[in-house]
Amino acid sequence: MQFLPLFFDLQGKHCLVVGGGAIAYRKANLLYRAGACLHVIAPQVADELQWLAGQSGGDYVERGYLPADLDNKALVIAATNDENVNAQVSAHAHRRQLPVNVVDNPALCSFILPSIVDRSPLMIAVSSGGASPVLARLLRSRIESMIPAAYGRLAAFVGGFRDLVKSAIQGESDRRRFWESILEGPVAERVLAGRDDEAEALFYQHLEQREGQYGEVCLVGAGPGDPDLLTFKALRLLQSADVILYDRLVSDAIVDLARRDAERVYVGKAKSNHSVPQEGINQMLIDYARQGRRVVRLKGGDPFIFGRGGEEIEGLIELGIPFQVVPGITAASGCAAYAGIPLTHRDYAQSVRFVTGHLKDGSLDLNWQDLVSSNQTVVFYMGLTGLAEICQQMISHGREPVTPMALVQKGTTVEQKVLVGTLDTMPGIVAKQDIHAPTLIIVGEVVQLQDKLQWFAPHETIKG
Repeated sequence: MQFLPLFFDLQGKHCLVVGGGAIAYRKANLLYRAGACLHVIAPQVADELQWLAGQSGGDYVERGYLPADLDNKALVIAATNDENVNAQVSAHAHRRQLPVNVVDNPALCSFILPSIVDRSPLMIAVSSGGASPVLARLLRSRIESMIPAAYGRLAAFVGGFRDLVKSAIQGESDRRRFWESILEGPVAERVLAGRDDEAEALFYQHLEQREGQYGEVCLVGAGPGDPDLLTFKALRLLQSADVILYDRLVSDAIVDLARRDAERVYVGKAKSNHSVPQEGINQMLIDYARQGRRVVRLKGGDPFIFGRGGEEIEGLIELGIPFQVVPGITAASGCAAYAGIPLTHRDYAQSVRFVTGHLKDGSLDLNWQDLVSSNQTVVFYMGLTGLAEICQQMISHGREPVTPMALVQKGTTVEQKVLVGTLDTMPGIVAKQDIHAPTLIIVGEVVQLQDKLQWFAPHETIKG
C-alpha cells in the first residue's frame, strides 16, 4: 500500500492552490466543498476560480509562485502547466512537511486526491495511487449507482444516537450487532423513505427490546481458493464477524477480507497434525457464541462436503445457539472448472461421485465396485497420500489402466498446477513433482477434454 487513505478536516483551514486554470479550479472546488479557505496564486486566474476564492473567505493573487506563499498554510496543491514550478512547490512543501499534491505527478505528491462518492456525512474515496485515475473514476461511478443519495441522511440519523447507544450498551460486540440490526432493518428503510419520525420510534423500541443472550455462529464456505468465488452473503458475514476461525484450506487473501479488528483464530488441520482437534473447534464455537460474539467458521470449499460442518453445528443445536450455514463453491466444481475439466458431459459422463480419499480411521476402505463405472466421473478429496492405492484399487476392480486422470494442486489460485495422466501413469508423474496439499483428483473420460477447454491462464499443466 503506497498511500494510506485519510480524511482531512479542512474546515476553516488556509489552503494554497498554485495554478489558475480549469484543472486548478476542479481541485480548488473540492477544497472549497470541504470548508477550506482558498488562496490562489497564478499569473492569470480564471474568473470562476477568483469567485471561488472569494466565497471561501480567501483571496487570489495574479503573479508567479514564491516560497513565502506557503507560510501559514495547512495544505498545498500545485496545478500549473509548468513542470518546473510544480517541482519547486513540491520540494518547498516537503521541506516544510506540508501535505502537497501535484496534479498528474504522483512522484511529487505526499498525498493524492481520490475519486469521491459524496453522500455527506458518508464519504467514499476510490484511488489507484495515481496509476490509473480513469479506472478509479469508473469504479466510483459503479459505487455511486449502488449507494442511494439517501444514505447520507441515514448516516446523519444514526450519528445522532451514537452517545445514547454507547451509554445503553456497554459491550463493543453487542453495540456492533445492534447497529447492524438497525442499518439492515426497518429503521433504515424508514429513513431511506424519508419517514424519520417512524424511524425514530422504531429505533427506541428496538433499543428497549434488544436481546443478546447468545451470539451467532456462521459456517461459511470460503470456496476453493480464489477470493472472487466467495458469495455475497459469505463476504457480508465475514466483514461483520467478531471472531474468524479458519483452516489451512482458506487463503490469506480471503481471511484479509475480514474486518481489521476481528479476532482471527487459526484452527488448521493437516494429516496426522491437528493444531486444534475437531472437538476443540466445536467447543470454541460454543464458547465464543456464549460470550455474545458473532463467529464465522471459514471452511475451504463447502461446509457440508467433506467439511465436517454437520459435526460442528450439532453442539450448537443442543444448546440452542443461533447459527446459519452459507454454502460455498466446493473444490470439485471450482478446481475442475479452472482446470478446464467438465465433471459431466453428454458424451463421456452422465454422473459424478464425490469421494473422500482419507477416511476417519485413516484407511481407504471404499466401495470400489461402485466407483469404476465407465460413464461416471469420480472426484477424490484428500487423496494425495493414498494416490497409489486409489489407482491400484480402481484398476483391480475393473477400470481400464488407460482411464484419464488429473490431479489439481491449489486449484483456482495463481499457484494452480494440473497434472494429467492415466490411472496407470499418475503415481509415476506425481513422484517426479514436488506436489503438496491441497489437491483434488479427478478420474474419468472427461479429463481428456482438458486440452480443449482449459482457460485459466496462470496455471501450469504437466502431462505424462
